[in-house]
Amino acid sequence: MQVGHSKADSTPASPLDATADPGPAVARPSFGAALRFWLKLGFVSFGGPTGQIAMMHTEVVERRRWISEGTFLHALNYCMLLPGPEAQQLATYIGWLLHRTWGGVVAGALFVLPSVVILWVLSYVYVSFGQVPWIAAVFDGLKPAVVAIVAAAVLRIGRRVIRNGVMAIIAALAFVAIFGLHVPFPLIILGAAVTGWLGGRLAPRVFAVLKGHGDASASDARGGGELAAAVGAGPTLGRAARVVLLCGALWWLPILLAAALLGSGHAVVRQGVFFSKAAMVTFGGAYAVLPYVAQQAVEKYGWLTSRQMLDGLGFAETTPGPLIMVVQYVGFLGGWHQPGTLPPLVAATLGALISTWATFLPCFLWIFLGAPYIERLRASRRLTAALAAVTAAVVGVVLNLAVWFALQVFWPAPGTVDWFALIVAAGAFAAQVWWRFEVIPIILAAALLGLLRSLVCG
Repeated sequence: MQVGHSKADSTPASPLDATADPGPAVARPSFGAALRFWLKLGFVSFGGPTGQIAMMHTEVVERRRWISEGTFLHALNYCMLLPGPEAQQLATYIGWLLHRTWGGVVAGALFVLPSVVILWVLSYVYVSFGQVPWIAAVFDGLKPAVVAIVAAAVLRIGRRVIRNGVMAIIAALAFVAIFGLHVPFPLIILGAAVTGWLGGRLAPRVFAVLKGHGDASASDARGGGELAAAVGAGPTLGRAARVVLLCGALWWLPILLAAALLGSGHAVVRQGVFFSKAAMVTFGGAYAVLPYVAQQAVEKYGWLTSRQMLDGLGFAETTPGPLIMVVQYVGFLGGWHQPGTLPPLVAATLGALISTWATFLPCFLWIFLGAPYIERLRASRRLTAALAAVTAAVVGVVLNLAVWFALQVFWPAPGTVDWFALIVAAGAFAAQVWWRFEVIPIILAAALLGLLRSLVCG
């Protein structure tokens, strides 16, 4: 499904070509076309944040050309600095650019809605029937494919940003800092931003690697008015106040209603409050906050066991949507185990919904509040240099996630190598990078291979 292509655009540039230029954007899509795309993306957004961001880049910049390269990277850099799932926030930002508030709402909501339904079904099957062998077999095929998606995504995004030795050093230092020294993600990003800000003054040409940054008017003219949708949504104090009040009310109203009906001590209410607080400190992506969530959910609140938490992480890693969607699974099991006066399934469903709501609603607040200001700052070359350094550092950080995930999948136990996973991952990587297969057939083929392996090997 391709929109806005001419015949000359039918063959996108190779992801291995560091100098590939997606070219200017074309006119904005209709709201219906965008809605269909966001819905499709919600069902195929495997691969964690790196894979999801790469999918969006491939579709909205390279294939459909709805926005320019510079606009995409500008939005991505901002989302990387926010608490919460950056891929979902990036989808919201792009939707806002294309169709203002409703575009952002639809893009952000559809990015997670399919995973909400899928995880609810898996959670119910899990608590009702235990681990289902065929589901585990499908996941055995999906996990290495996800590793390949992440690896290809790191390659694609990194090649577009790391265009000189300085950017490569920043990325390498970020990887060493988080993988080897366990430096907190916010400190890595802060250090990269300061480096880029100073570098933009001392060596501006070295840090001018984000094409399209610092020249909003020119890129927009070439891109067919990609920011036209945002006109009238400029940064004013009145608009900011309205956004804060509306999003704040929507955020806390379900939690307050649940407290009034169920009592403040009910598991559903405690989940709403806990995940609201967690949503404010989830800098560094899901892997940075999951240890905290797991510790609190297992040890403090007793919503689930450590084994159940690990199983939930496996569900979240191999289903579409952000990895932080594991909070819905936590909410479901918490409601199931501590239903109070409610039937277990009702309490579990309410727990799943309120946990998801409290986690993702703040994302819309950050985007709708900050995006107009960020767009106005696109002409700042010093800011562009800082964001370029941040992007390079993020490449190192997401490479850390790819390595961590690969270690879990390829070496499931000390001294044990999963050759099946290695072969599937290599095939999936080649299918993306050299043969340019889309994600859906890769995911389906990997799932089928996992199922066939289970049937043949028992």
